[in-house]
Amino acid sequence: MATINPYLDFNGNTEVAFNFYKSIFGGEFTAVMRWKDMPGSEGCEEIKLAENELEKIMHISLPIGNGSVLMASDALESMGQKRIAGNNFSISINAESKEETENLFNGLSEGGTVTMPLADAFWGSYFGMCTDKFGVQWLFSYDYNQNK
Repeated sequence: MATINPYLDFNGNTEVAFNFYKSIFGGEFTAVMRWKDMPGSEGCEEIKLAENELEKIMHISLPIGNGSVLMASDALESMGQKRIAGNNFSISINAESKEETENLFNGLSEGGTVTMPLADAFWGSYFGMCTDKFGVQWLFSYDYNQNK
């Protein structure tokens, strides 16, 4: 069965927020990726990161409790992203198989908007994003290495 984890978006202060959460919950970050680390970001026509955005967080995760993971990223104004109350979170689903990922993605995106089609991601997951017909943002991920 898939697991569900909260995914938060911040307007540039993800690192500060997550250091605060880490001080409360304890533990260690299992991932910290910055926008500057995204392969192909330099010289890519579709991605024009502002100099002040390169150090911002593309993805961070902090395990909390028994199997839950709090995750987040910084929204980038240069990419047309602006987070306000109501659109500053997504529900992240970590599926147990590629087939389960596709079934969940297809079901939840029906009547909604696919914001990133399912595809292999550079970090080793099968990943996609959509906003459902009710305006809820969903992230879908199947980690190819989880069953090894």
